Amino acid sequence: MIDIRDFRRYAHEFADWMADYLEHIEQYPVKSQVQPHEIFDKLPDHPPEGGETMDVIMKDFQDIILPGVTHWQSPSFFAYFPANSSYPSVLAEMLTATLGAQCMVWETSPAAAELEEKMMNWLKEMTGLPAAWDGVIQDTASTATLCAILTARERFSDFKINEEGFGDFIGLRVYCSTETHSSIEKDVKIAGLGRRNLVKVRVDDLYRLDPAALEEAIMKDRAAGLKPLCVIATIGTTGSTAIDPIRDIGRLCHKHHLWLHIDAALAGTALILPEYRWMSDGIELADSFVFNPHKWMFTNFDSSAYFVKDRESLIRTFEILPEYLKSRSRGLVNDYRDWGVALGRRFRALKLWFVIRNFGVNGIQDKIRCHLSLAKNLESKILNEKDFELMVPVLLNTVCFRFKPADCHDDDDRLNALNEELLNRLNRTGQMYLSHTKLKGKYTIRMVTSQTSVEQRHVNQAWELIKTTARSL
Repeated sequence: MIDIRDFRRYAHEFADWMADYLEHIEQYPVKSQVQPHEIFDKLPDHPPEGGETMDVIMKDFQDIILPGVTHWQSPSFFAYFPANSSYPSVLAEMLTATLGAQCMVWETSPAAAELEEKMMNWLKEMTGLPAAWDGVIQDTASTATLCAILTARERFSDFKINEEGFGDFIGLRVYCSTETHSSIEKDVKIAGLGRRNLVKVRVDDLYRLDPAALEEAIMKDRAAGLKPLCVIATIGTTGSTAIDPIRDIGRLCHKHHLWLHIDAALAGTALILPEYRWMSDGIELADSFVFNPHKWMFTNFDSSAYFVKDRESLIRTFEILPEYLKSRSRGLVNDYRDWGVALGRRFRALKLWFVIRNFGVNGIQDKIRCHLSLAKNLESKILNEKDFELMVPVLLNTVCFRFKPADCHDDDDRLNALNEELLNRLNRTGQMYLSHTKLKGKYTIRMVTSQTSVEQRHVNQAWELIKTTARSL
């Protein structure tokens, strides 16, 4: 077991390794090339009886673990969504790990609670959210949306479900679009509402939730004796970054007395740009809102910013006060363990503070605008090719397209198979990583141009490889 002198030496060595890794990350295959169970089979079946040296452990990390890592911070990582990091964020995470603080209440680390409150105020100002709202850092948008559904449930039942169980409060209905993130379905199950009570409403030609269809579904449920509870709207759907019409949905929710939660996990960062505030038109009609700085604001996972209009209902939904957590500061400060599911909490605000201060608002805006311009440039390249098809107009940082050669223009089954094979071949090269979705049943390749250090040259290299590989099929 190492002592403080060993720790100091290894800490310097590890810091050098970290810097080398980030400097040379383009040398690694973006997507891990290992086969299932390959890592598992290389690991011992039993733990060591005696301690091992850090040199041996680090060698195994590089020889066994590193080949099984997909490099999300590579500038050629274009899959799923960004899970961005940055130098100031990594440095802050090192301090957070060193402090090892458990920040469940103000008393256990006053700086963590008060910095979190201040960072939520900064984020409100940066994104143009209503100043009267209150914010808390959750681990993920999935958890934040679960908090919204649970709070809506409790407010609807006058907090009786928490105390007595569901009783007469069965048939509570949650509404979202067919393009809403899959985590909503999981949250509805966890909240005890039942998967069948999630109503997926049709979308328009741009994959936005259709307000007319939403009201139709609400009225139909009321007529059947069911209980409409809340609506989940999305700013930036996972598949195509569609923007639901927030104002129209908000008016419907106000009319029918429903909770409105907005999931802006990815796209919320773009609200830092004044020219993208149109996406949140009508935000004042919402009850809660979430976006993830750990997706597109250069802050290490996990950091999910959750905002609510009615903080008292949120706290009343989750608060519990065992004797060992009673303190004289209660009521004078924010005890964030009452603002969500988890009692234990990490010092997540520190990395946000480092990132915002080191980049500055202008620096963050510059990065976001760069990523948006890369996506628009790629869109124009695709439109210029006769054997590729743009599947939806580019709104943000995600470009949805497919290969569509002339000999199978009208055969969607063949096109689906062809594009799936194209995606797999590209990912096997190790030179990039892409993911897919299906839009109206059509296999669609997604390319997200938002990794922190991505440049035009990376997008150009990827596009040339995409074209060459596609035309070789």
